[in-house]
Amino acid sequence: MSPPAFLSDVIELSDDFEAFNDYAMAQGWSDGLPLIPPTEARVERMLQGYERTSGSVIAHLPVEEAPCTVEKLAINAVMAGCKPSYMPLLIATVQAVVDPAFNLTAIQATTNPVTPMIIVNGPIRQQLGINSGYGCFGPGWQANATIGRALRLLLINVGGAVPGVQDMSVMGQPGKYTMCVGENEEESPWEPLHVERGLQPRQSAVTVVGISGCFNIWHPRCGMDDAGNRRCLGLYRQ
Repeated sequence: MSPPAFLSDVIELSDDFEAFNDYAMAQGWSDGLPLIPPTEARVERMLQGYERTSGSVIAHLPVEEAPCTVEKLAINAVMAGCKPSYMPLLIATVQAVVDPAFNLTAIQATTNPVTPMIIVNGPIRQQLGINSGYGCFGPGWQANATIGRALRLLLINVGGAVPGVQDMSVMGQPGKYTMCVGENEEESPWEPLHVERGLQPRQSAVTVVGISGCFNIWHPRCGMDDAGNRRCLGLYRQ
């Protein structure tokens, strides 16, 4: 199969990691962390993770309402450090955040430090290695870190949510770098979120919610059978 013809501009730069990142920072493409240079070869490999033409428009991302194509997604996924196998989940995530019920325009532009959180359900959690247990909001898992980061880069580079320009969050929050977790279905006392919303247990699904931060809810002397602890845990399902 011949390589795809890119619709995006192809820029010739020095074959140097630091030089690319300096250039990306100057262009406003970066979240401040080092990016993987999206070479033609890397973008081609990323596009192989999804059977859809690279020019297909997935959605229009606010605030700019710019078209997010499969190719644009692949480029930002490469920069975020994603694997090609993440592409179907990334496609579904983009489709989810543009649902009118999510109100992405307000989330992109508000002064509140709200950010999309990606919740993954079903067997795709194990297939992609998405952490749903200890440390799931912290470092150490490539899928959690890079899937959420790819969405953030898209919101900046395609949606135009540049901090202080269109993204007016007063102080921001660390979750605006990345926020992607799996639900711990196996140890949860409730039915999985995607089942609660009408899907089958063995289906894979992604849900997005806007969050302003995290709270640690823990009681050192209570077990799962304690009524107080059940009420606290129930806050996660409100």
